[in-house]
Amino acid sequence: MLRYRCPQCGAFSVRGEECPGCGAGRREGAEKKPEQALIRESTIFYCDACQVPVWDSVCPRCGGEARAVTSDLRPVFPEERLLMEILLGKPLAYLNSSVWFGGGRYLIDGAPVTVRSWKSADAGAVREELERYREQNTPEADFLTPWVEANRERYQYITAEATQAIREAAKGYSIGQMFVSFSGGKDSTVTSDLVMRAMGTPSVIHLYGDTTLEFPETEEYAASFRRRHPKTPFMTAKNEDKDFFSMCEVVGPPSRVMRWCCTVFKTGAITRRIEGIFPGERKILSFQGIRRSESTTRAGYSRMSENSKISKQVSFSPIIDWLDFDVWLYLLTREREEHSGVSFNEAYRKGYTRVGCWCCPNNSEWSTFLTKVHHPEQYERWRRQLIAFARKVGKPDPEVYVDEGGWKARQGGNGLEISRRMVMEYTPCVTRENTLNFSLARPVEPALYELFRPFGEPDFEMGNPRLGEVYILDRDRMPILRLQGRTGKTELKVSVLRMPFAGCRNLYEAEQKIRCQLAKYQICLGCSACVSVCTHDAIRVRETGGSYPAYTIDNRRCTRCGRCVSHFDGGCYMRDVIRIKTGGQDS
Repeated sequence: MLRYRCPQCGAFSVRGEECPGCGAGRREGAEKKPEQALIRESTIFYCDACQVPVWDSVCPRCGGEARAVTSDLRPVFPEERLLMEILLGKPLAYLNSSVWFGGGRYLIDGAPVTVRSWKSADAGAVREELERYREQNTPEADFLTPWVEANRERYQYITAEATQAIREAAKGYSIGQMFVSFSGGKDSTVTSDLVMRAMGTPSVIHLYGDTTLEFPETEEYAASFRRRHPKTPFMTAKNEDKDFFSMCEVVGPPSRVMRWCCTVFKTGAITRRIEGIFPGERKILSFQGIRRSESTTRAGYSRMSENSKISKQVSFSPIIDWLDFDVWLYLLTREREEHSGVSFNEAYRKGYTRVGCWCCPNNSEWSTFLTKVHHPEQYERWRRQLIAFARKVGKPDPEVYVDEGGWKARQGGNGLEISRRMVMEYTPCVTRENTLNFSLARPVEPALYELFRPFGEPDFEMGNPRLGEVYILDRDRMPILRLQGRTGKTELKVSVLRMPFAGCRNLYEAEQKIRCQLAKYQICLGCSACVSVCTHDAIRVRETGGSYPAYTIDNRRCTRCGRCVSHFDGGCYMRDVIRIKTGGQDS
């Protein structure tokens, strides 16, 4: 059973959009903070007679009474069950049992079992035990088919509701204006199947974001999906220019509050691929496997919304209100249907609950333990890199810092060489009105003027070349800014000649926007976040092999909207990643 409760008036709803009583909560198309979202309440029941979880308090299979056991659960496959048994010191003890996981504990034939020994277990010894009993790990009992049969009505309901919602969301879009965002995880697999069924065609584009940090099982599953769906256009978005481990050397490892890797290796790569697949399209529809039950943050997500990271993308999440129970019910029901072509990532059989990047700072301790067991080479390589980083930034006990997860909570670029690029001294000019003097960390080069195109067009003829003067002109060819800085020098003088400009009403606002672009000039690492937010495809970022990428703005496309200037705090996404604090203030 699933329902949402309004924190304001207490009214209940079957959907998490907005309260039917007082209208509070989150409305379609507008994300809210987690505390503003409706509160999800769910209950899963267990039928002891049939030995299966069910959706309601009466078992549809036998008609008997079922008891409440948890708020959500998932099936445990033989591979994870054997791991659990080894951790309990009882290999193959539950070979033919009905095993589930929910609420932080296992449910074995309806009885709760808690396993904590994995936190101190020797991953190598566990790996040896798994191999020792692997061939014997072939259960005769099938507890999943009775579960599918008992919850047939729930499957039919969620499938029909999602199918209708997909068709409604797709109105106004052609097949060539939509795609499925495919990750190789269970949620995107369900979304993919639902969309192709709802649209009545396998020809919906699938865009696979290869972050270069996928689990081996995910890479294998993506390849098998392509083989099983030969009529489905399956395209890959991958950042070929950047190396994750090299980036970590420069900006440090990602953390829970600084997941720069998503911007560099996922959003940026997908944006560039979208531009190639959908040239000239102002809006495209993306089907995504996002669910509110995944996290507190996603509890406030809307089913349909404008994507703030990719400007031309409208996102629709057909399974937004589904639980793990629903996702697995759908997958295992469809897997049992002849010619459905539905399967799932093998990593879930081993006990993984999410199959994003294997080194993600958001991975749980359990996920890290599984990687130690099943992928020791990747685990050890990442651990060595983290320890090297900890030593470089002066952590007193690097191994403890890494093993206890301290790196996951880090903030800013303290101790990193690149943080020096952040330095930018500024003083008002005492001899010229509305003039700002800057001392930059990066010498003045022709690339500097490209960053001023969101304000106007650079003119190199009007000014005095001996003084390094360049004027920025508006659409009427009238000067609005004068830049004065000699090539190779770090001193730059910026004079505001007309006000208002670029939405600035006073010198303070002008200074803030100018500082945004100068910050971008000094610290750009080619993350492509600016490319993603530009609604006019005007920005290009290209690797040059030097210290800085080539950042260009197409003057024919740029409308001077200023989105690339104001969208990110301080003008640049990477600023937050590498900024340092001194005396409680940002440098």
